[in-house]
Amino acid sequence: MKSKTHKGTFREWFSAEELHEESKKWCSELKFARDEQKFLDSMIKDYTLDILDSDMFNTVQPVVESLKKSESELIKIFKKVQLHENQLQIMVDDVDQSKMENAYLDTHSELSKELASYFDKYRDAKTKIFDIVSQVIKRKKQKRLLN
Repeated sequence: MKSKTHKGTFREWFSAEELHEESKKWCSELKFARDEQKFLDSMIKDYTLDILDSDMFNTVQPVVESLKKSESELIKIFKKVQLHENQLQIMVDDVDQSKMENAYLDTHSELSKELASYFDKYRDAKTKIFDIVSQVIKRKKQKRLLN
């Protein structure tokens, strides 16, 4: 005799309040990343000449392009999260709309995965930029000591 298996999903455990809190957390993280990206842009601009002098341009260029891509991607994701947050009403009204509620939960799950992927790529680019700039600063100090 075969037994039926029931698929459980994580969404069964989240209340509307928890979904709201997670969405607010996403917005906060994205806003912080936006501010951080402004800092990284200005840091790159401040050290552009030193980067060019150190012959690291070919190393820096793909990382800068990756950061620019992250900036445009952040805007798109942020808009999705805001729209998703605005649609939370579906979960808290007293109307039984199981199809719409399931679609909302599916969207929440997809957004969670998209944000995780975004932040993995963003952290990688950020780490590379900090490594490059720190190398440039070290080289600059060594040149000063030699002169």
